[in-house]
Amino acid sequence: MENAFPPRPIRVDWKALYRAAIYETDSRIGSQKVAEAESALLTRERELFYDDGTLEEKEALEDALYALRALKSAWQHTVAA
Repeated sequence: MENAFPPRPIRVDWKALYRAAIYETDSRIGSQKVAEAESALLTRERELFYDDGTLEEKEALEDALYALRALKSAWQHTVAA
């Protein structure tokens, strides 16, 4: 009998990707790092939706996602100026 669920992907350390994105000073490189971190954050949020997670991690994910989007917005305004 086949397993109804696909194998679980390897968990990515969203915190490390988040730190790499927020400490990047080059907006060309930073844009890619922000995209990678956002993807990891959203993946982790989905995992927590289906699985129990701590309230602290859920709040940390929300805060990190907000910060990444603010950083991305600031870079877009800087490039446009």
